Amino acid sequence: MPMPASLPRFEPCGALLADIGGTNARFALASPDAAHPDIMAGSMRIHPVAGFASLAEAASHYLAEMDAMPRRGVFAVAGPIEDGEARITNHPWTISATDMRDALGLDEVELVNDFTAQAMAVTALATGDTVSLGGAAWGGLEAGGDHTYAVLGAGTGLGVGGLLRRDGRYHPLQTEGGHSSFAPCNDEEIEVLRYLAGAFPRVSNERLLSGSGLVNLHRALSHVHGRAPEVLEPRDITARAAAGDPACLHSIEVFCAIFGAVAGDLALTLGAWDGVFLTGGLVPRLMPWLPGSAFRSRFEEKGRLAPALSRVPAIAVVHHQPGLLGAAAMSVATRARDR
Repeated sequence: MPMPASLPRFEPCGALLADIGGTNARFALASPDAAHPDIMAGSMRIHPVAGFASLAEAASHYLAEMDAMPRRGVFAVAGPIEDGEARITNHPWTISATDMRDALGLDEVELVNDFTAQAMAVTALATGDTVSLGGAAWGGLEAGGDHTYAVLGAGTGLGVGGLLRRDGRYHPLQTEGGHSSFAPCNDEEIEVLRYLAGAFPRVSNERLLSGSGLVNLHRALSHVHGRAPEVLEPRDITARAAAGDPACLHSIEVFCAIFGAVAGDLALTLGAWDGVFLTGGLVPRLMPWLPGSAFRSRFEEKGRLAPALSRVPAIAVVHHQPGLLGAAAMSVATRARDR
């Protein structure tokens, strides 16, 4: 496919990077032989997954669009990975590393969970990519010693991961912790749970802390407070909240409070005393409210462990593409390991 004159050619390039969610497929290229995680300027593109029958088709379209011929691929996918295959949790694509390698003519394809990539992105974040949310300040990754971090992200779904530093190397931790059960903390949240339990066979944290979860929460709160339910999209709720709509503002306030409670639980579960990173597509949209919300108080309200939680940094990631940055970090780490 000929390249439009306004777009650069991307040859050579080191690796094809992809961050595949339930809604969008994000692609970029990594520079060849980069010593540090690197996304080539101008290479990032976003394509809706609904527009393609498979990841191979979407990736082929992207490579033709970029006129690029990478030799390796690192694909971060929103779902569990087993024996080199992944099925996206919120979309019907099934992805095989072997099939992708053959279809795209690559030498090697690495499939990683999307929150494994989000965790590795922590190793490449710059100062301007983060915002601290009260409590202990975070001054960046420490160079020495062993450290444990948690990663929690609200987007199309709720992703949960971890990052361990042991013996001078970083190890991302893959989990499906977003599907753990929702635990209400007050009377209003108990009523929200009662309502959602009538709509779903099981109420996980993802049923509230995601794009569709914000919609579920708004609908449940409308029922609890006797308001007529409306059919809204997540962007409608945030837009109305920004315009001062009381019901939408309250939905976001409750969302942020529950987000804080779950983030604090994750710090306890993983022993992530060095920091909890908040990422995912909803986090930048919530930044007008998140710093001043009940997030931090609910993060710390853990009974006898409250003093320990008060010392744990909570960090919002505002990098524009942390999943792709994490895929680039995985590419660098894999290349260093293989040398």
